[in-house]
Amino acid sequence: MNQNRVFLLVIWLALAFALWSTWQNDYHAPAAKPTTAAGTATTADAEVSAAIPTDNVDDVPSAEDLPGAPAAAGDVPAAPAAAERSNRTAGISVTTDLLHVELSPNGGTVRRVELLAYPQNTEAGSPPVEILDDRGQHLFVAQSGLVNSAGNAPSHQASFTTEASDYVMADGSDTLEVPFTFHGADGLMVRKIYVFERGSYQIRLRDEITNGTPANWQGNAYRQLQRIPPPKPAGGWMTSPAAFSYTGGAWYSPEDKFNKLNYDEFASESAKKDIKGGWVALVQHYFLAAWIPAAEEADEFKSLALKNGHYVMRATGPKLSAAPGETVTTEARLYVGPKLQDQLDQVAPGMELTVDYGIFTVISQPLFWLLSLLHDVLGNWGWAIIGVVVLLKLGFYWLSAKQFESMAKMRRVQPRLQALKERYGDDRQKLNQAMMELYKKEKINPASGCLPILVQIPVFIALYWVLVESVELRHAPWIGWIQDLTAKDPYFVLPALYIAIMFVTQRISPTPGMDPMQRRMMQAMPIMFGFLFAFFPSGLVLYWVTNGALSLLQQYINMKRHGGFDDVKHKA
Repeated sequence: MNQNRVFLLVIWLALAFALWSTWQNDYHAPAAKPTTAAGTATTADAEVSAAIPTDNVDDVPSAEDLPGAPAAAGDVPAAPAAAERSNRTAGISVTTDLLHVELSPNGGTVRRVELLAYPQNTEAGSPPVEILDDRGQHLFVAQSGLVNSAGNAPSHQASFTTEASDYVMADGSDTLEVPFTFHGADGLMVRKIYVFERGSYQIRLRDEITNGTPANWQGNAYRQLQRIPPPKPAGGWMTSPAAFSYTGGAWYSPEDKFNKLNYDEFASESAKKDIKGGWVALVQHYFLAAWIPAAEEADEFKSLALKNGHYVMRATGPKLSAAPGETVTTEARLYVGPKLQDQLDQVAPGMELTVDYGIFTVISQPLFWLLSLLHDVLGNWGWAIIGVVVLLKLGFYWLSAKQFESMAKMRRVQPRLQALKERYGDDRQKLNQAMMELYKKEKINPASGCLPILVQIPVFIALYWVLVESVELRHAPWIGWIQDLTAKDPYFVLPALYIAIMFVTQRISPTPGMDPMQRRMMQAMPIMFGFLFAFFPSGLVLYWVTNGALSLLQQYINMKRHGGFDDVKHKA
């Protein structure tokens, strides 16, 4: 098969896949049901869920309803109204080597997280990426609290006190503790302690509940992530590949493994009970936030859709009991950070699957592993991409040699094929039979020339997903003008190089028997491909430039070995 035709097939398949992915992202999810919250539960579970207070603008309980009374069933804590947020209490600032965090005295809510190692863009002085933020339409917070039917447990709305307003991890220290304290009117005391570790995006949370009341105390701990879904990035799959990167909920259990949950499905998804060793998360492009309960806990996972457009992923722990004077403790971890593939599987089982390569995961994961290995050796993701191409070309060398051998045989039988066409004219059936007999006699497999390129089609699409989804390559430079391999080439140098390589490849590719119309179409292909690649991530174009250059060199060598330059001269 002619090389240019195969490249056109690659582009058509890539376009078809992109259109399918976009359709899946935009239209496949079922419509949300008009309900406040989702999930079925037993009577006891419903009481626990109902006792969790709500901040919904439309559903805030009146003052007379607050003492000990549960909120309306199914209502889930949300963020304060915009007017209230503008006058919110001052936050507690926490700074580590990787994070700048702002905690709220109201329930110790994690209301803002900046990732200090990840600037928003490649410009000098760019501010860090914000994952959690409780302001405006970017609302995304991590909340935790205690709840019981008696109403004497501090939820994420309760007022806590802390010893300072600014915490900084000291040089030489590996941990930093930030304690919050709640004193109930009836004698209940709760200490909520956040523990930050150097070099980690995990935040450990420990709740110490001391029962200073004269009666037994019972309750449940809950942790939840709440956000307003972010708007989709403008642009299509070429100009903004992140536009169809998965954004939504996710949860994991050892039995059911990794599950994604589109926002449209939050209201209809039933609660998952008695989950041990699992986690709940809200995922976005490159980053995620996840609550990870203690592995031995049997939690209930629930997704909720609120009337005000907020969405919640919640993990509710088992019943806690404390006799008078007794202290009980419950722990969980909060991960807020990048989807680093060499670390997520150590954070929690299955969390590495939040790096969503879709149906090409089976190829993309080994491809990323190979890229990472080469990056460790070469120290640059651009050179690592080139190294992958070289290794793939070496791996497929035997197939490519067979391709050129098949092409040489096809050239030799072209006069006989032309004679068959003249003999049988418009009788396509007899012509095809005669051609098959000729191929069999000469031991020619017409499809063998397509195989090397067809094998690379899934590699091409898998690499596209690696470039789009792997935070390790985010803003990764190559050389000179290429300072972000996941963005398009700012000066279109790589697309221009690809056009030149394709043009030369076309010129030295024998095309005996091609009609003038086909030849003119082939001559227009380099420009068309150059236009398409102008919008692709530069790392992907680098892959095809390198692949095209090596293919051109290999074609030249094989044409010297098997002949074919006479046909090129005849074509010229």
